[in-house]
Amino acid sequence: AARSAYARLKTLFKVAEEEPSRMALPPPRGAVQVTDLLSAAPGKSQPFILKGISCEIAAGEVIGIIGPSAAGKSSFARVLVGVWPILRGAVRIDGNDLGHWDPQQLGRYIGYLPQDVELFSGTVAQNIARFQDGDSDLIIQAAMLAGCHELVQQLSDGYNTQIGDGGHTLSGGQRQRIALARALYGQPSFIVLDEPNANLDASGEAALLRAVQQLKALRTTVVIISHKMNILAAVDKVMVMADGMVKSYGTRDAVLQPLIASSNPPKSQPTTPSQAIGTGG
Repeated sequence: AARSAYARLKTLFKVAEEEPSRMALPPPRGAVQVTDLLSAAPGKSQPFILKGISCEIAAGEVIGIIGPSAAGKSSFARVLVGVWPILRGAVRIDGNDLGHWDPQQLGRYIGYLPQDVELFSGTVAQNIARFQDGDSDLIIQAAMLAGCHELVQQLSDGYNTQIGDGGHTLSGGQRQRIALARALYGQPSFIVLDEPNANLDASGEAALLRAVQQLKALRTTVVIISHKMNILAAVDKVMVMADGMVKSYGTRDAVLQPLIASSNPPKSQPTTPSQAIGTGG
């Protein structure tokens, strides 16, 4: 068994090429350009989940992404932060393709809150600091921006509270707010939030809205995916996705007003008998 395991490890190291060294690029401002994006689940070339997506996000803009289930919204979020592969097209940050960045460097400038929140065994502070050598001031700054500083203070051991594997000692709302603080840690230039208010109560949603408004004031580029319309009050533009494609993309009012109008058709007026059969000629 040991020989077999050793042989598999040798094969693995032969297959896995050494990560090439990359020149450090300037800290990004957060301008994002997506061109003819085609993507499928990792390890697969078919079926395509994202089908020819193109869009531009200016540095400092806040974008809301909406659409029905299975529209490809979460897949798009994973591609934007480099988690899923790109089969065709490109995602560029400040003009540089994702593949041109050193992953360790770029990771410092990207914040990501996935739809399925995952925390790790350790303290609250370690999770917020992404298990790096955490700066206490940055940890508290991120927690305050996420609106969870007081929540953490009320835990049994504050920021030193052990949360257990997967954060099982916390409620769903607490996990989501701490994961939001993790996404905001270090003041990243580009933040992607996938259903950030899925498990939040009213106070949590209010804290999230304040956080987005503060990020907007800091000129941080933010992409928010949500089924809840109230968070869209803080966005500059809205993208509507369906079947892995962009159906519409533009300023918030330009995109939302036709959707609201179509979902609330005017009430029909009662007709008179003459109107029903038609008169005059």
